[in-house]
Amino acid sequence: MRKSESFKRIIVLLFDFLGICMYAAVFAWAWFAVYYPFLHNYKPGKTGVTGMGITYVFMGHVFILVVYFLLLFFFLNTYGGLRIGYLKPIDVFLSQIFALLLGNFFMFLIMTIIRATYEILPIVPLLGVWIVQMAISFLWAFITNVIYMRIFPPRRLLLVNGEYAADDIISKFDTRKDKYTIVKKINISEGIDKVYEECLGDYDGVIIWDVPSQYRNGLVKYCYGRNIRIYVMPKITDVLLKGSSQLHVFDTPVLLLREYSIKIEQRFIKRLLDILISLLLIIITSPLMLIAAIVTKLYDGGPILYKQVRCTKDRREFKIMKFRSMSVDAEKDGVARLAAKNDSRITPFGKFIRACRIDELPQLFNILIGDMSFIGPRPERPEIIDQYMEEMPEFAFRTKVKAGLTGYAQVYGKYNTTPYDKLKLDLTYIENYSLWLDLKIALLTPKILITPDATEGIEDDQITAKKNS
Repeated sequence: MRKSESFKRIIVLLFDFLGICMYAAVFAWAWFAVYYPFLHNYKPGKTGVTGMGITYVFMGHVFILVVYFLLLFFFLNTYGGLRIGYLKPIDVFLSQIFALLLGNFFMFLIMTIIRATYEILPIVPLLGVWIVQMAISFLWAFITNVIYMRIFPPRRLLLVNGEYAADDIISKFDTRKDKYTIVKKINISEGIDKVYEECLGDYDGVIIWDVPSQYRNGLVKYCYGRNIRIYVMPKITDVLLKGSSQLHVFDTPVLLLREYSIKIEQRFIKRLLDILISLLLIIITSPLMLIAAIVTKLYDGGPILYKQVRCTKDRREFKIMKFRSMSVDAEKDGVARLAAKNDSRITPFGKFIRACRIDELPQLFNILIGDMSFIGPRPERPEIIDQYMEEMPEFAFRTKVKAGLTGYAQVYGKYNTTPYDKLKLDLTYIENYSLWLDLKIALLTPKILITPDATEGIEDDQITAKKNS
Protein backbone atom coordinates (compact mmCIF):
# COMPACT_ATOMS: atom_id res chain seq x y z
CA MET A 1 0.00 0.00 0.00
CA ARG A 2 1.20 3.48 -0.87
CA LYS A 3 2.42 5.68 1.97
CA SER A 4 0.16 8.59 2.83
CA GLU A 5 0.97 12.11 1.68
CA SER A 6 1.31 13.20 5.31
CA PHE A 7 3.99 10.57 5.91
CA LYS A 8 5.79 11.62 2.74
CA ARG A 9 5.70 15.26 3.85
CA ILE A 10 7.11 14.35 7.27
CA ILE A 11 10.00 12.46 5.65
CA VAL A 12 10.83 15.37 3.33
CA LEU A 13 10.65 17.91 6.18
CA LEU A 14 12.93 15.70 8.25
CA PHE A 15 15.45 15.51 5.38
CA ASP A 16 15.28 19.30 4.97
CA PHE A 17 15.71 19.98 8.69
CA LEU A 18 18.67 17.62 9.02
CA GLY A 19 20.30 19.13 5.93
CA ILE A 20 20.03 22.70 7.23
CA CYS A 21 21.30 21.57 10.64
CA MET A 22 24.40 20.06 9.01
CA TYR A 23 25.10 23.24 7.05
CA ALA A 24 24.53 25.37 10.17
CA ALA A 25 26.87 23.08 12.16
CA VAL A 26 29.69 23.79 9.68
CA PHE A 27 29.11 27.53 10.10
CA ALA A 28 28.90 27.12 13.89
CA TRP A 29 32.40 25.65 13.87
CA ALA A 30 33.70 28.68 11.94
CA TRP A 31 31.80 31.02 14.28
CA PHE A 32 33.26 29.59 17.49
CA ALA A 33 36.72 28.81 16.08
CA VAL A 34 37.33 31.96 13.99
CA TYR A 35 34.77 34.73 13.92
CA TYR A 36 33.69 35.03 17.55
CA PRO A 37 37.30 35.01 18.83
CA PHE A 38 38.10 37.61 16.18
CA LEU A 39 35.21 39.85 17.32
CA HIS A 40 35.87 39.21 21.01
CA ASN A 41 39.61 39.92 20.91
CA TYR A 42 39.34 43.05 18.79
CA LYS A 43 40.20 46.57 19.98
CA PRO A 44 40.00 49.55 17.56
CA GLY A 45 43.46 50.26 16.24
CA LYS A 46 44.97 47.08 17.68
CA THR A 47 44.60 43.34 17.41
CA GLY A 48 44.97 40.52 19.86
CA VAL A 49 43.83 42.46 22.94
CA THR A 50 41.67 39.92 24.78
CA GLY A 51 38.41 41.12 26.21
CA MET A 52 38.33 44.53 24.55
CA GLY A 53 35.86 43.53 21.82
CA ILE A 54 32.36 41.99 21.79
CA THR A 55 31.37 39.47 24.45
CA TYR A 56 28.39 37.17 23.88
CA VAL A 57 26.50 35.23 26.51
CA PHE A 58 24.88 31.90 25.60
CA MET A 59 21.75 33.44 24.09
CA GLY A 60 23.89 35.73 21.92
CA HIS A 61 25.49 32.71 20.27
CA VAL A 62 22.06 31.10 19.89
CA PHE A 63 20.78 34.27 18.20
CA ILE A 64 23.64 34.27 15.64
CA LEU A 65 23.08 30.61 14.78
CA VAL A 66 19.29 31.04 14.54
CA VAL A 67 19.75 34.01 12.18
CA TYR A 68 22.04 31.90 10.01
CA PHE A 69 19.56 28.99 10.09
CA LEU A 70 16.74 31.29 8.96
CA LEU A 71 18.87 32.79 6.16
CA LEU A 72 19.63 29.32 4.85
CA PHE A 73 15.97 28.30 5.10
CA PHE A 74 14.88 31.39 3.12
CA PHE A 75 17.38 30.96 0.29
CA LEU A 76 17.07 27.16 0.14
CA ASN A 77 13.30 27.47 -0.05
CA THR A 78 13.52 30.21 -2.71
CA TYR A 79 15.93 28.28 -4.93
CA GLY A 80 14.22 24.92 -4.50
CA GLY A 81 17.04 23.38 -2.49
CA LEU A 82 14.50 21.84 -0.11
CA ARG A 83 12.50 20.05 -2.81
CA ILE A 84 13.97 16.61 -2.20
CA GLY A 85 12.06 13.97 -4.16
CA TYR A 86 10.47 16.66 -6.36
CA LEU A 87 13.53 17.90 -8.24
CA LYS A 88 16.30 15.76 -9.66
CA PRO A 89 19.24 15.30 -7.25
CA ILE A 90 21.52 17.40 -9.46
CA ASP A 91 18.93 20.22 -9.48
CA VAL A 92 18.67 20.08 -5.68
CA PHE A 93 22.47 20.26 -5.47
CA LEU A 94 22.73 23.21 -7.88
CA SER A 95 19.95 25.01 -6.00
CA GLN A 96 21.75 24.51 -2.71
CA ILE A 97 25.02 25.85 -4.14
CA PHE A 98 23.44 29.27 -4.78
CA ALA A 99 21.41 29.21 -1.56
CA LEU A 100 24.46 28.45 0.58
CA LEU A 101 26.52 31.07 -1.22
CA LEU A 102 23.91 33.78 -0.61
CA GLY A 103 23.28 32.66 2.97
CA ASN A 104 27.01 32.86 3.76
CA PHE A 105 27.34 36.20 1.98
CA PHE A 106 24.54 37.84 3.96
CA MET A 107 25.82 36.33 7.20
CA PHE A 108 29.22 37.81 6.42
CA LEU A 109 27.57 41.23 5.99
CA ILE A 110 25.76 40.83 9.33
CA MET A 111 28.98 39.94 11.13
CA THR A 112 30.73 42.88 9.48
CA ILE A 113 27.97 45.22 10.69
CA ILE A 114 28.24 43.77 14.21
CA ARG A 115 31.93 44.55 14.24
CA ALA A 116 31.17 48.16 13.15
CA THR A 117 34.64 49.01 11.84
CA TYR A 118 36.18 49.84 8.50
CA GLU A 119 38.30 46.68 8.56
CA ILE A 120 36.90 43.67 6.74
CA LEU A 121 36.51 40.33 8.49
CA PRO A 122 38.58 37.45 7.09
CA ILE A 123 36.55 35.88 4.30
CA VAL A 124 38.72 32.80 3.65
CA PRO A 125 37.24 30.79 6.58
CA LEU A 126 33.73 31.41 5.24
CA LEU A 127 34.79 30.27 1.76
CA GLY A 128 36.09 27.13 3.43
CA VAL A 129 32.69 26.72 5.10
CA TRP A 130 31.00 27.01 1.69
CA ILE A 131 33.28 24.38 0.13
CA VAL A 132 32.64 21.91 2.97
CA GLN A 133 28.90 22.64 2.74
CA MET A 134 28.95 21.95 -1.01
CA ALA A 135 30.59 18.59 -0.42
CA ILE A 136 27.94 17.75 2.18
CA SER A 137 25.21 19.01 -0.15
CA PHE A 138 26.36 16.81 -3.03
CA LEU A 139 26.31 13.69 -0.87
CA TRP A 140 23.09 14.71 0.89
CA ALA A 141 21.18 15.39 -2.35
CA PHE A 142 21.94 11.97 -3.81
CA ILE A 143 21.71 9.96 -0.57
CA THR A 144 18.31 11.44 0.34
CA ASN A 145 17.07 10.82 -3.21
CA VAL A 146 18.04 7.13 -2.96
CA ILE A 147 16.28 6.83 0.41
CA TYR A 148 13.24 8.70 -0.93
CA MET A 149 13.04 6.40 -3.96
CA ARG A 150 13.22 3.31 -1.75
CA ILE A 151 10.35 4.55 0.43
CA PHE A 152 8.27 6.16 -2.32
CA PRO A 153 8.60 4.37 -5.71
CA PRO A 154 7.42 6.10 -8.91
CA ARG A 155 3.69 6.71 -9.23
CA ARG A 156 1.86 4.45 -11.69
CA LEU A 157 -0.23 6.70 -13.93
CA LEU A 158 -3.02 6.40 -16.48
CA LEU A 159 -2.81 8.83 -19.41
CA VAL A 160 -6.08 10.06 -20.92
CA ASN A 161 -5.52 12.00 -24.16
CA GLY A 162 -7.70 13.64 -26.78
CA GLU A 163 -7.33 14.46 -30.45
CA TYR A 164 -3.59 15.10 -30.59
CA ALA A 165 -0.84 12.52 -30.20
CA ALA A 166 0.47 12.03 -26.67
CA ASP A 167 4.12 11.52 -27.66
CA ASP A 168 5.19 14.96 -26.43
CA ILE A 169 3.70 14.67 -22.95
CA ILE A 170 4.91 11.08 -22.62
CA SER A 171 8.46 12.18 -23.43
CA LYS A 172 8.22 14.86 -20.74
CA PHE A 173 7.10 12.38 -18.09
CA ASP A 174 9.78 9.94 -19.26
CA THR A 175 12.44 12.47 -18.20
CA ARG A 176 11.31 11.86 -14.60
CA LYS A 177 11.03 8.10 -14.44
CA ASP A 178 12.19 8.40 -10.85
CA LYS A 179 8.80 9.95 -10.05
CA TYR A 180 6.32 8.81 -12.70
CA THR A 181 5.58 5.72 -14.78
CA ILE A 182 2.84 5.86 -17.42
CA VAL A 183 1.57 2.28 -17.40
CA LYS A 184 -1.38 2.72 -19.77
CA LYS A 185 -2.81 5.19 -22.27
CA ILE A 186 -6.46 5.56 -23.26
CA ASN A 187 -7.99 7.93 -25.80
CA ILE A 188 -11.22 9.80 -25.08
CA SER A 189 -12.55 8.50 -28.42
CA GLU A 190 -12.97 5.07 -26.80
CA GLY A 191 -15.95 6.47 -24.91
CA ILE A 192 -16.24 8.49 -21.72
CA ASP A 193 -17.83 5.60 -19.79
CA LYS A 194 -14.89 3.34 -20.61
CA VAL A 195 -12.49 6.10 -19.54
CA TYR A 196 -14.35 6.49 -16.22
CA GLU A 197 -14.15 2.76 -15.64
CA GLU A 198 -10.42 2.69 -16.45
CA CYS A 199 -9.73 5.51 -13.97
CA LEU A 200 -10.81 3.16 -11.18
CA GLY A 201 -8.00 0.74 -12.04
CA ASP A 202 -4.79 0.11 -10.14
CA TYR A 203 -3.22 3.53 -10.71
CA ASP A 204 -1.79 6.23 -8.46
CA GLY A 205 -3.14 9.04 -10.60
CA VAL A 206 -4.61 10.14 -13.92
CA ILE A 207 -3.00 12.47 -16.48
CA ILE A 208 -5.48 14.50 -18.50
CA TRP A 209 -3.79 15.60 -21.72
CA ASP A 210 -5.52 17.71 -24.35
CA VAL A 211 -9.01 16.41 -23.62
CA PRO A 212 -11.88 18.54 -25.02
CA SER A 213 -13.56 20.71 -22.38
CA GLN A 214 -16.91 18.93 -22.54
CA TYR A 215 -15.20 15.70 -21.45
CA ARG A 216 -12.44 17.16 -19.32
CA ASN A 217 -14.75 18.93 -16.89
CA GLY A 218 -16.69 15.77 -16.16
CA LEU A 219 -13.50 13.71 -15.91
CA VAL A 220 -11.99 16.10 -13.35
CA LYS A 221 -15.14 16.00 -11.23
CA TYR A 222 -15.32 12.21 -11.50
CA CYS A 223 -11.73 11.71 -10.32
CA TYR A 224 -11.92 14.42 -7.67
CA GLY A 225 -15.07 12.89 -6.19
CA ARG A 226 -13.31 9.52 -5.86
CA ASN A 227 -10.09 10.92 -4.37
CA ILE A 228 -8.09 10.06 -7.50
CA ARG A 229 -4.98 12.19 -8.01
CA ILE A 230 -5.24 14.24 -11.23
CA TYR A 231 -2.47 15.77 -13.37
CA VAL A 232 -4.07 18.29 -15.72
CA MET A 233 -2.14 20.04 -18.49
CA PRO A 234 -3.71 23.52 -18.50
CA LYS A 235 -4.96 25.26 -21.61
CA ILE A 236 -4.47 28.98 -22.26
CA THR A 237 -7.86 29.82 -20.73
CA ASP A 238 -6.95 27.91 -17.55
CA VAL A 239 -3.76 29.95 -17.14
CA LEU A 240 -5.67 33.21 -17.61
CA LEU A 241 -8.33 32.23 -15.08
CA LYS A 242 -5.69 31.21 -12.56
CA GLY A 243 -4.38 34.77 -12.59
CA SER A 244 -7.80 36.39 -12.24
CA SER A 245 -9.04 38.38 -9.26
CA GLN A 246 -11.95 37.04 -7.22
CA LEU A 247 -14.77 39.51 -6.52
CA HIS A 248 -17.39 39.25 -3.79
CA VAL A 249 -19.93 41.82 -4.94
CA PHE A 250 -22.78 39.31 -5.20
CA ASP A 251 -23.70 36.12 -3.41
CA THR A 252 -21.71 34.09 -5.94
CA PRO A 253 -17.98 34.15 -6.72
CA VAL A 254 -17.01 36.31 -9.72
CA LEU A 255 -13.64 36.02 -11.47
CA LEU A 256 -12.30 39.24 -12.99
CA LEU A 257 -9.82 39.17 -15.87
CA ARG A 258 -8.45 42.67 -16.48
CA GLU A 259 -7.40 44.09 -19.83
CA TYR A 260 -4.09 44.98 -18.17
CA SER A 261 -2.27 42.99 -15.52
CA ILE A 262 0.52 45.25 -14.24
CA LYS A 263 -0.74 48.29 -12.35
CA ILE A 264 0.64 51.78 -13.04
CA GLU A 265 2.51 51.99 -9.72
CA GLN A 266 4.07 48.58 -10.40
CA ARG A 267 5.16 49.74 -13.85
CA PHE A 268 6.74 52.88 -12.34
CA ILE A 269 8.73 50.93 -9.74
CA LYS A 270 9.70 48.31 -12.33
CA ARG A 271 11.02 50.97 -14.73
CA LEU A 272 12.89 52.81 -11.95
CA LEU A 273 14.62 49.58 -10.89
CA ASP A 274 15.45 48.80 -14.53
CA ILE A 275 17.26 52.13 -14.91
CA LEU A 276 19.17 51.96 -11.63
CA ILE A 277 20.21 48.31 -11.88
CA SER A 278 21.15 48.48 -15.57
CA LEU A 279 23.40 51.50 -14.91
CA LEU A 280 25.06 49.71 -12.00
CA LEU A 281 25.60 46.48 -13.98
CA ILE A 282 26.94 48.34 -17.02
CA ILE A 283 29.61 49.89 -14.79
CA ILE A 284 30.44 46.58 -13.07
CA THR A 285 30.57 44.46 -16.25
CA SER A 286 32.28 47.02 -18.51
CA PRO A 287 35.72 45.31 -18.22
CA LEU A 288 34.14 41.97 -19.15
CA MET A 289 32.30 43.52 -22.08
CA LEU A 290 35.54 45.14 -23.28
CA ILE A 291 37.35 41.79 -23.27
CA ALA A 292 34.45 40.07 -25.08
CA ALA A 293 34.41 42.82 -27.70
CA ILE A 294 38.16 42.54 -28.36
CA VAL A 295 38.16 38.72 -28.64
CA THR A 296 35.10 38.74 -30.93
CA LYS A 297 36.74 41.27 -33.23
CA LEU A 298 40.10 39.50 -33.31
CA TYR A 299 38.58 36.09 -34.08
CA ASP A 300 37.40 36.78 -37.63
CA GLY A 301 37.43 40.57 -38.02
CA GLY A 302 33.64 40.70 -38.21
CA PRO A 303 31.33 43.07 -36.33
CA ILE A 304 31.43 42.96 -32.52
CA LEU A 305 27.72 43.34 -31.97
CA TYR A 306 24.90 41.41 -33.53
CA LYS A 307 21.78 43.53 -33.90
CA GLN A 308 18.49 41.86 -34.61
CA VAL A 309 14.91 43.12 -34.87
CA ARG A 310 12.76 41.83 -32.02
CA CYS A 311 9.30 42.66 -30.67
CA THR A 312 8.52 44.12 -27.25
CA LYS A 313 5.28 45.44 -25.74
CA ASP A 314 2.39 45.68 -28.22
CA ARG A 315 4.69 44.13 -30.86
CA ARG A 316 6.73 47.32 -31.14
CA GLU A 317 9.92 46.49 -32.99
CA PHE A 318 13.40 47.35 -31.71
CA LYS A 319 16.96 46.20 -32.35
CA ILE A 320 18.27 43.90 -29.67
CA MET A 321 22.04 43.91 -29.11
CA LYS A 322 24.25 40.91 -28.40
CA PHE A 323 27.90 40.09 -28.72
CA ARG A 324 28.15 38.15 -31.98
CA SER A 325 28.49 34.43 -31.21
CA MET A 326 27.92 33.07 -34.74
CA SER A 327 29.83 33.35 -37.99
CA VAL A 328 29.20 36.47 -40.05
CA ASP A 329 27.16 34.56 -42.67
CA ALA A 330 25.07 32.61 -40.13
CA GLU A 331 21.81 33.53 -41.88
CA LYS A 332 23.02 34.04 -45.44
CA ASP A 333 19.93 32.21 -46.71
CA GLY A 334 17.75 34.91 -45.16
CA VAL A 335 15.82 32.44 -43.00
CA ALA A 336 15.34 33.34 -39.30
CA ARG A 337 16.12 30.28 -37.20
CA LEU A 338 16.92 29.44 -33.58
CA ALA A 339 20.23 27.86 -32.60
CA ALA A 340 20.22 24.07 -32.98
CA LYS A 341 22.07 21.43 -30.98
CA ASN A 342 25.76 21.46 -32.00
CA ASP A 343 25.06 24.37 -34.35
CA SER A 344 28.04 24.71 -36.73
CA ARG A 345 27.35 28.44 -37.15
CA ILE A 346 28.47 29.16 -33.56
CA THR A 347 32.12 30.16 -33.23
CA PRO A 348 34.36 28.58 -30.54
CA PHE A 349 34.39 31.81 -28.52
CA GLY A 350 30.68 32.13 -29.24
CA LYS A 351 30.03 28.80 -27.52
CA PHE A 352 31.77 30.09 -24.42
CA ILE A 353 29.98 33.43 -24.19
CA ARG A 354 26.62 31.78 -24.93
CA ALA A 355 27.19 29.19 -22.19
CA CYS A 356 28.09 31.95 -19.70
CA ARG A 357 25.42 34.34 -21.08
CA ILE A 358 28.13 36.97 -21.66
CA ASP A 359 26.69 37.51 -25.15
CA GLU A 360 23.56 38.96 -23.50
CA LEU A 361 25.39 41.77 -21.65
CA PRO A 362 24.86 44.48 -24.35
CA GLN A 363 21.13 44.10 -23.69
CA LEU A 364 21.74 46.14 -20.53
CA PHE A 365 21.73 49.13 -22.88
CA ASN A 366 18.40 47.97 -24.36
CA ILE A 367 17.05 47.93 -20.81
CA LEU A 368 18.47 51.36 -20.01
CA ILE A 369 16.81 53.03 -23.00
CA GLY A 370 13.49 51.31 -22.29
CA ASP A 371 13.17 48.73 -25.07
CA MET A 372 13.30 45.91 -22.55
CA SER A 373 12.95 45.20 -18.86
CA PHE A 374 15.06 42.90 -16.70
CA ILE A 375 12.14 40.52 -16.18
CA GLY A 376 9.56 39.71 -18.83
CA PRO A 377 8.85 37.42 -21.79
CA ARG A 378 11.92 37.02 -23.99
CA PRO A 379 11.55 39.10 -27.18
CA GLU A 380 10.93 37.09 -30.34
CA ARG A 381 11.65 38.01 -33.95
CA PRO A 382 8.62 39.37 -35.89
CA GLU A 383 8.80 36.63 -38.54
CA ILE A 384 8.96 33.88 -35.93
CA ILE A 385 5.97 35.40 -34.10
CA ASP A 386 4.07 35.37 -37.40
CA GLN A 387 4.89 31.68 -37.89
CA TYR A 388 3.68 30.81 -34.41
CA MET A 389 0.50 32.87 -34.75
CA GLU A 390 -0.57 31.03 -37.90
CA GLU A 391 -1.51 28.08 -35.69
CA MET A 392 -1.71 29.85 -32.34
CA PRO A 393 -3.10 33.44 -32.49
CA GLU A 394 -2.90 33.62 -28.68
CA PHE A 395 0.90 33.88 -28.93
CA ALA A 396 0.40 37.64 -29.25
CA PHE A 397 -0.78 37.70 -25.60
CA ARG A 398 2.85 37.60 -24.42
CA THR A 399 3.35 41.12 -25.86
CA LYS A 400 0.97 42.64 -23.30
CA VAL A 401 4.07 43.56 -21.27
CA LYS A 402 7.56 44.73 -22.11
CA ALA A 403 10.04 42.06 -23.19
CA GLY A 404 12.68 40.99 -20.67
CA LEU A 405 16.31 39.92 -20.36
CA THR A 406 15.13 36.90 -18.41
CA GLY A 407 11.69 35.67 -17.50
CA TYR A 408 9.40 33.01 -16.10
CA ALA A 409 9.73 30.85 -19.21
CA GLN A 410 13.54 30.98 -18.98
CA VAL A 411 13.57 29.90 -15.33
CA TYR A 412 10.93 27.18 -15.58
CA GLY A 413 11.33 26.24 -19.23
CA LYS A 414 14.16 25.55 -21.65
CA TYR A 415 15.59 27.16 -24.79
CA ASN A 416 13.71 24.65 -26.94
CA THR A 417 10.43 24.78 -25.00
CA THR A 418 7.55 24.66 -27.47
CA PRO A 419 5.82 27.97 -28.29
CA TYR A 420 2.56 26.76 -26.70
CA ASP A 421 4.25 25.84 -23.43
CA LYS A 422 6.33 29.02 -23.51
CA LEU A 423 3.15 31.05 -23.94
CA LYS A 424 1.55 29.38 -20.92
CA LEU A 425 4.62 30.10 -18.80
CA ASP A 426 4.78 33.74 -19.87
CA LEU A 427 1.06 34.21 -19.27
CA THR A 428 1.52 32.76 -15.79
CA TYR A 429 4.00 35.57 -15.15
CA ILE A 430 1.82 38.29 -16.70
CA GLU A 431 -1.36 37.30 -14.91
CA ASN A 432 0.30 36.75 -11.52
CA TYR A 433 2.71 39.69 -11.62
CA SER A 434 4.23 41.13 -8.46
CA LEU A 435 7.54 42.74 -7.55
CA TRP A 436 8.26 39.69 -5.40
CA LEU A 437 7.81 37.47 -8.47
CA ASP A 438 10.34 39.64 -10.32
CA LEU A 439 12.77 39.27 -7.41
CA LYS A 440 12.25 35.50 -7.30
CA ILE A 441 12.92 35.15 -11.04
CA ALA A 442 16.04 37.32 -10.68
CA LEU A 443 17.30 35.08 -7.86
CA LEU A 444 16.57 31.89 -9.81
CA THR A 445 18.15 33.08 -13.09
CA PRO A 446 21.82 32.41 -12.11
CA LYS A 447 20.92 28.78 -11.52
CA ILE A 448 19.94 28.22 -15.17
CA LEU A 449 23.40 29.36 -16.28
CA ILE A 450 24.82 26.03 -15.11
CA THR A 451 21.76 23.86 -15.72
CA PRO A 452 22.30 21.83 -18.93
CA ASP A 453 18.57 21.32 -19.64
CA ALA A 454 17.95 25.08 -19.68
CA THR A 455 20.26 25.68 -22.66
CA GLU A 456 19.29 22.64 -24.75
CA GLY A 457 19.00 23.64 -28.40
CA ILE A 458 16.33 22.69 -30.92
CA GLU A 459 16.75 19.71 -33.23
CA ASP A 460 18.92 20.16 -36.33
CA ASP A 461 15.94 19.89 -38.71
CA GLN A 462 13.94 22.60 -36.94
CA ILE A 463 13.89 26.32 -37.65
CA THR A 464 11.84 27.45 -34.65
CA ALA A 465 10.96 25.81 -31.34
CA LYS A 466 7.76 24.52 -32.96
CA LYS A 467 7.96 20.70 -33.04
CA ASN A 468 8.02 19.10 -36.45
CA SER A 469 5.18 16.68 -36.97
